[in-house]
Amino acid sequence: MPDLQQRWITDTLDLKPDVMSILIGVNDFWHTLTHGYTGTVQDYEQQYTALLDDTRRALPRVQVIVLEPFVLRTGAVDARWFPEFDQRRAAAARVASHARATFVPLQSIFDQRIRTAPPAYWAADGVHPTPAGHAVIAEHWRRAAHL
Repeated sequence: MPDLQQRWITDTLDLKPDVMSILIGVNDFWHTLTHGYTGTVQDYEQQYTALLDDTRRALPRVQVIVLEPFVLRTGAVDARWFPEFDQRRAAAARVASHARATFVPLQSIFDQRIRTAPPAYWAADGVHPTPAGHAVIAEHWRRAAHL
């Protein structure tokens, strides 16, 4: 979240979008496991809320779509991710509600998809979507954006 906050004005607000979507939280948590990042679930929720509050003030008419951070139990994703990662997912849902944003529940969407193909088909390392995973996200994003 801190990296995104630093770029938010130039990368987002200055562009004055009509629709914006955000998917953040996976790398923040992953970096607590591998890069010494110390951000907590509470930090994530507070920073995310502040970011979207600032966005609503700057762009009151923007349609905001919050995509739930998700992981699949394959590759880099193991038992160390849980339950804290689930807490970040819940925080993203609360942030979306607070910001009056459309929430896309990607974790449950992919949990359904892994019934038809293995997790690595959707995200080889458990984190970064494959082309098939991106297609699923795009399909649900289009629905959320009413496009």
